[in-house]
Amino acid sequence: MAASAKTLTIADPTLNGGWTVVLPRRGRRKHLPRIRSLEQQPWAPSDLEIDPIRKSKLIQKMQVCMKKIESSPFYHTLMDQIQTPEILGHFYRVLDSESKMQMVIYGIGSIESYETPRLQLSIAILLKRKFSWIGDIEVFDPILSATESKVLETLGCSVLSVNEQGQRHALKPTLFFMPHCEAELYDNLLRANWGVELLNRVVLFGNSFETYEQHVSEFKTSAVVDSARHILGIRRFTKEFKIMTVSDDYFGAFHDSSWHFFGPVLETELQYIKF
Repeated sequence: MAASAKTLTIADPTLNGGWTVVLPRRGRRKHLPRIRSLEQQPWAPSDLEIDPIRKSKLIQKMQVCMKKIESSPFYHTLMDQIQTPEILGHFYRVLDSESKMQMVIYGIGSIESYETPRLQLSIAILLKRKFSWIGDIEVFDPILSATESKVLETLGCSVLSVNEQGQRHALKPTLFFMPHCEAELYDNLLRANWGVELLNRVVLFGNSFETYEQHVSEFKTSAVVDSARHILGIRRFTKEFKIMTVSDDYFGAFHDSSWHFFGPVLETELQYIKF
């Protein structure tokens, strides 16, 4: 499905069983494998050899990228937004009595091949450095190479050895950092945590759920509805805060992105939602 420069990324299931997330015209198309099964699978990079020259160059690229972002108006605006009393209050509510909120990054893409994933990863790492209550960072994308995985470890992240298909149970407060993932991955996450206690431990940074709802209301395309049933079902229990991209430099990486906090009170409120 084609998308304009400011249209939410939409998964298109028509391309030979694959999913294409359409980024803005100024960005690139990110090709993602379709989630065919909810079964979690062991995973390892297809190339097992770590290239020391590529590793060194990629670390340098990431350091330059983080330095660029940290001095940008976009970064300062984002940090200011997080520290407003309303949003910070939601983070503390999710933390509850815990001192740390773990971060899980799904679908980051190839940090070696494209700038957009490097920008997104840079923000995740800078968030951890900025806020003492953000804990360990775990990362997964099935396209990561052995060299990229080693760079992620060098930057203080751990790479998952299992493809969780987005189904991590939030047994403790968890920030799921998922910019520009496909709708089905968000839906898997919500389905796996479909309960009051679990949802109240989740913070999600990703595509705007409000925009998904508007798109479905306007176009009523069955493919999008089928892949976003839990997204649409949780909308009335969601507090969403859209971020400002400030400049064209960061539009491709963060447009239509929001912070999402979930607050159902009773299990019956979730049980009577029809899918």
